[in-house]
Amino acid sequence: MKEQNILSIDIGGSSIKTTVLNEKGEMLSEYRKAPTPKKVQPEEVLAIIKQLTAGFPEYDKISIGFPGYTKDGIIYTAPNLGTKVWAGCAFAKMVANALKKPVRLLNDADLQGFGFISGNGLELTLTLGTGLGTALFMDGILLPHLELSHFYARTDKDFDAFIGDAALEKDGDEKWNKKLKEVITLFKLVVNYNKLYLSGGNSKRVDFKLDKDAQICGNREGIKGGAFLWQRPDSFSLKTVKPDNNI
Repeated sequence: MKEQNILSIDIGGSSIKTTVLNEKGEMLSEYRKAPTPKKVQPEEVLAIIKQLTAGFPEYDKISIGFPGYTKDGIIYTAPNLGTKVWAGCAFAKMVANALKKPVRLLNDADLQGFGFISGNGLELTLTLGTGLGTALFMDGILLPHLELSHFYARTDKDFDAFIGDAALEKDGDEKWNKKLKEVITLFKLVVNYNKLYLSGGNSKRVDFKLDKDAQICGNREGIKGGAFLWQRPDSFSLKTVKPDNNI
């Protein structure tokens, strides 16, 4: 059977990243990215995706990581994109019809996690960016997505606000790293993971030594997860959305 190529798209609160991968997760194109506009509309993101992918090698299917809660190709929350127009948006269908390829849409931390995990035991990905993203895997299988970042770290702040971009800018590196240590300690206690992966744009600001069961990974590694998620059967979070025949 002919190997299929995958267009992998990672939509973040700060930037939108794209590349084409083979089934082994190897990049077949350059890694392109563009800033995510503030209060961006779905149509604007689709336009950016078209611009970024112009001239890319041919691909057979599409993976999209999105910063919010998604299910069956539909977006329900977009807390760091600054707009409510995303709620209920059938974005997977929009992209499938525009690019005429089948799409799998899932949370961006879930997509990145597929790029990091070993497939052994309970593995947790925390993405450190505009907010805090989380993804859990058991023996390589993606568990139902939980918006753990919206639990409260303090009486007036959820984890998104406690450790996100705004907190880093306000607190500075030293205080932010101290708070991140608290977050990791708490998640280790609650989740009891076998392995922890830290990624996202702010992971490069981590300045303390991690335990042996934790490591820092880059966004370029995470976007490779777009290939591996197609090696899992459909589930509530990995539904394949196909383009309409009459488009």
